[in-house]
Amino acid sequence: MTDTKVLKLVPKTKAEAAPRVDVTEEKKAPAAVTAQSAPQPIPKPTTQPAAPVRAPEQRQQQKAARRERPRLSPEEMLRMYRTMYLSRRLDDKEIQLKNQNKIFFQISGAGHEAILVAAGMVLKPGYDWFYPYYRDRALCLQLGMTPLEQLLSAVGAAKDPNSHGRQMPSHWGNKKLNIVSQSSPTGTQLLQAVGCSEAGYRFKLIKELRKRASNFQKDEVVYVSLGDGTTSEGEFWEALNTACNLKLPVLFLLEDNGYAISVPVEVQTAGGDVSRLVENFPNLYLQRCDGTDALESFEVVKRAVQYCREGKGPSFVHARVIRPYSHSLSDDEKLYRPDEERTADAERDPVKRFGAVLIEEGVVDQDGLQRIKDEVDREVNEAADAALASPQPDPKTVKLFVYSPDVDPTSKEFDTEEGAQLSGNAGTMVDLINRCLHTEMARDPRVIAFGEDVADCSREEFLDRVKGKGGVFKVTANLQRKFGSARVFNSPLAEANIVGRAIGMATRGLKPVVEIQFFDYIWPAMHQIRNELAVLRWRSGGEWKAPVVMRVPVGGYLKGGAVYHSQSGVSTFTQIPGLRVIYPSNALDANGLLRTAIRADDPVLFLEHKHLYRQTYNKSQYPPDDFMIPFGKARTVREGKDLSIVTYGALVQRSLVAARQAEQQGISVEVVDLRSLQPYDWNAIAATVKKTNRVIVAHEDSLSFGYGAEIAARISDELFEYLDAPVRRVAAMDTFVAYAPQLEDAILPQSSDVAKAISELHSY
Repeated sequence: MTDTKVLKLVPKTKAEAAPRVDVTEEKKAPAAVTAQSAPQPIPKPTTQPAAPVRAPEQRQQQKAARRERPRLSPEEMLRMYRTMYLSRRLDDKEIQLKNQNKIFFQISGAGHEAILVAAGMVLKPGYDWFYPYYRDRALCLQLGMTPLEQLLSAVGAAKDPNSHGRQMPSHWGNKKLNIVSQSSPTGTQLLQAVGCSEAGYRFKLIKELRKRASNFQKDEVVYVSLGDGTTSEGEFWEALNTACNLKLPVLFLLEDNGYAISVPVEVQTAGGDVSRLVENFPNLYLQRCDGTDALESFEVVKRAVQYCREGKGPSFVHARVIRPYSHSLSDDEKLYRPDEERTADAERDPVKRFGAVLIEEGVVDQDGLQRIKDEVDREVNEAADAALASPQPDPKTVKLFVYSPDVDPTSKEFDTEEGAQLSGNAGTMVDLINRCLHTEMARDPRVIAFGEDVADCSREEFLDRVKGKGGVFKVTANLQRKFGSARVFNSPLAEANIVGRAIGMATRGLKPVVEIQFFDYIWPAMHQIRNELAVLRWRSGGEWKAPVVMRVPVGGYLKGGAVYHSQSGVSTFTQIPGLRVIYPSNALDANGLLRTAIRADDPVLFLEHKHLYRQTYNKSQYPPDDFMIPFGKARTVREGKDLSIVTYGALVQRSLVAARQAEQQGISVEVVDLRSLQPYDWNAIAATVKKTNRVIVAHEDSLSFGYGAEIAARISDELFEYLDAPVRRVAAMDTFVAYAPQLEDAILPQSSDVAKAISELHSY
């Protein structure tokens, strides 16, 4: 039996599904916690404040609660309170600094402290992995982040370990604590957390990697948190789906404070309680708790984490918390929350509640509690003074970490093109891409391939009875048969799921080469690509990276592709800093450039023109297994002296056809294939313009705002004195690609359009 046979993606019986555990149910306490029975569930929020509890009834409830609480030592309880109070005072200090115009933004974690400190006590910094959101100040303090480190973020200091002054405050990140750099988009961290956990799952299945999994722990847990508003995002549901399907040890902590800025939970969520909507997910251990009760929170999170550590699947903790301050200092909650609602929240303040518990139970007296507060206040003030005195980042550093400082895919190290010995029968672009994937996966067991339909057959028992899919264009054919289902597998039909998971896996050291089935459907993943993948290294100041390769079939000329199988909007991606964009026009270039992409250390969008996949004119024999073409190196595919065409993709062949036609009219045309769009070879462009003094930029994008506009503008700006005529562009019409062949021909640029431009520009 091979290692890949142990994959179990979906439970076969209801017996395999996780128990639905609620705090109202009887339970067994973990070894470190003793409890008689679970706390009562928190009632659903109402628009009216709850009626006051009379004193005798209140005393009875307090006695019952004491019997139910876990037995923490007095020292543990005092440390717990201290961190909660410290978190609140840091929020207050930042608010003060913002009002003094000494910092520029503030968003607080007030009201969330109890559940977060509890989670930090149960989880292990530097062992488990953390994808927090902006309310998680108390968690990060409990894990080991210092007040100074958090205030360095607030003032945007160069020494800020979260982002080195590149992100807003409360965007947490700490390499040594395994807190992965957080961003602002709501919910994008969820799929990355799943991918982070999935990396450990795949390291266990890939036998070549088992001894190399030094940063993996057998019982590690990946923590990810979110607010109630985030549950409205589709990526929340995609993350839960995959975590449950693979039984990944992910702790989902929902910090439900009842509002997404001004939108109350009953407007966000059907029924006003998202945990009721997710309770039928298989393998999911579900619990609810009062997230303002520190001891109840500790007990609930302890059980949830234990479930994950035992390898049973993910846990979901729905913690009811409060938001005593506005969403941020850019918001005023008095505009949409009545006084009575805010007063009711104040009565559940976790810091005040836990302080009262400590005094009532004799853990500390009022004077002792005040000494803790005074000590924390001094610490916060000293940290604020130090943060304000800390130097700001040097403006000269702004371009650092846009791309990898360690691996340069534009360097000679990646240039083995000249003199490469080719062998075997000529193959198409599909053949040579497939060959590259085979050789790179054999070379490096960290390389994995997944996406929609990329596997040969997900149900492995049928592999010897079917030919296999291997992608809708057969580009990934036989990869699963060769390397197994742990390394080549199908994803849900969800593009954000593909890219988000790949980011999490790449963060842990895997090398995902994922496929987006059609460029036309890449847009659901745009959040993950633009706001996460491309910016991760830069926003963390080089602390984190995710070198993912995204293979994407692109372009038209299909005869029937129409609006949703012919798109070619590459300029949308070439303007994203941090993302390499590659676009080969022939089989040999595709092989060499893809190998460079896989061995590079940056995220790469690798565009494969569907029309070019099986053309005979771009076939090639097979190059050696180390054949690479550096990024940013154009290729002159036809020499000329009268006029130059700068192009890429499907327009390379159309330009060559037009150039041969022009030669019959006595016009010598040079054709330059860029091959790499970000970066592009400016030196090659400048050389050809200086040589011929006339230039056409031809591409498949729409004319207006297309990729050629940048090239044309730069030529006019920097090479104007070498031009004998205006820069000319040939491109698609500013419309959509139609289904009818005669309409498609009219919309997309043809050889005749290029030939016409050559004639007109030559006679200018």
